[in-house]
Amino acid sequence: MVITKTPFRISFFGGGSDYPVYYENNGGGAVLSTSINKYCYITCRHLPPFFEHKHRIVWSKTELVKDIEEIQHSSVRETLKFLNIQKGVEIHHEADLPARSGLGSSSSFTVGLLHALYALSGKMVTKRQLALDAIHIEQERLKENVGSQDQTAAAFGGFNKIEFGGSHKINVLPIALGHDRLNAFQDHLMMFFTGLARNSSEVAAEQILNTPKKTAEIKRMLEMVGEAVTMLEKGSFDDFGALLHESWQIKRGLTSQITNSFIDEVYEAGREAGAIGGKLLGAGGGGFILFFVKPERQSKVREKLNKLLCVPFKFEKFGSHIIHYAPSEEI
Repeated sequence: MVITKTPFRISFFGGGSDYPVYYENNGGGAVLSTSINKYCYITCRHLPPFFEHKHRIVWSKTELVKDIEEIQHSSVRETLKFLNIQKGVEIHHEADLPARSGLGSSSSFTVGLLHALYALSGKMVTKRQLALDAIHIEQERLKENVGSQDQTAAAFGGFNKIEFGGSHKINVLPIALGHDRLNAFQDHLMMFFTGLARNSSEVAAEQILNTPKKTAEIKRMLEMVGEAVTMLEKGSFDDFGALLHESWQIKRGLTSQITNSFIDEVYEAGREAGAIGGKLLGAGGGGFILFFVKPERQSKVREKLNKLLCVPFKFEKFGSHIIHYAPSEEI
């Protein structure tokens, strides 16, 4: 049996430039993001040959199938086919936070599943290979409307500037802040759950279609990545929060699918209560919303948004990793 633990992520700047339609046609893209201590867990083992079914997949439903092609969970089906898994398997999925919430949960699942199945087959692969394989599965095999940042953040972990494009496809550059400054930065962040779930691929479809018309806006959001890193290095937290606000104003205008009246009301309420800036996480349409708030003002923001669940979190640095490895003898 193998169990993998794969983090979700928060993206601060550069979203939209990680779609191949942008970075392959505009000289590259980049995001500033971090993995957080909320995880996707995948348990995987070879299924003993005592059952009528060959594969057992447990997620929000339980699938008992004889053939891989019968599997309804598209990521499981395509990952098993991609790795050419011949033996029967049992796969269980659990997570700390709900799916379709803007934290890259789908990509965390794919990365974690790849990691577990590779280990089950006796292969240990690099973080880079996990990221590239997950990108391939989601973009090429599943034809999902997804970028390349979520898979990379889930595989590598940490607080990074991630670059996209060129011969290397992905380049991960850790943000080197001192311990005290990093903790102070984290202390300015608040995350609330809007209660709205959405399919990120469907939301992103319109943005991808509009990308050629929104090149200037995405370029500006890309420029903010470098500006944000400089602000953090200088400890200019208020400027970072204001830049988040500017970025959100641009992002919400990229497509009609990104925001709605409820999200706009939540965002404005957070700002009125003292948040400097913020953004809806992920492709848009729902999920989690992030605010940048001075610690002394956070009680007022929490009180103003008391109908929403405030979810505490911390940055994490390990990425996808194996927490249990105990291969069983074949029957």
